Amino acid sequence: MSRALALLIIGLVFGGGIGFVIAAANGVTLDGHDHATDHGPVQDHAQHDHSQTVEAEGPAPTLMIHVTKDPVAGWNLHVMTTNFVFAPERSGASHVPGEGHAHLYANGTKIARLYGPWFHIDSLPAGEVEIEVTLNTNDHSGIAVDGTPVRESMTLNTAD
Repeated sequence: MSRALALLIIGLVFGGGIGFVIAAANGVTLDGHDHATDHGPVQDHAQHDHSQTVEAEGPAPTLMIHVTKDPVAGWNLHVMTTNFVFAPERSGASHVPGEGHAHLYANGTKIARLYGPWFHIDSLPAGEVEIEVTLNTNDHSGIAVDGTPVRESMTLNTAD
């Protein structure tokens, strides 16, 4: 092996080791990123709180959901709304009355953001699963009518 190649390999090994030591000293971990809480690129997560609600302005939005087993695999969710428009192009932007997106939860864990009335759920835990959908503003706040968040839920038995 040539001397240059040997020095390169030694440099990479020691450089990587020093990098790991520096990362560990600064609290950097290799545990990955939680995509269930991902709010897209260029978002400041501190600026929105999913527990906040905004009172609906104008005609009150309504929400109904229906989940059916997909004939091939997974489940199909149909989200039916009135007085609400999905606005995926403005997700993360300022609140505009009557528009936004929805959040999908399975057993209380957020699994997706919905930008339209249909969504395919690849898989769900075995047994009884509570599916919940909430209507949210562009800035991710929940939408409320008379102080009650606009949400709908249903329980599925995935063993069927």
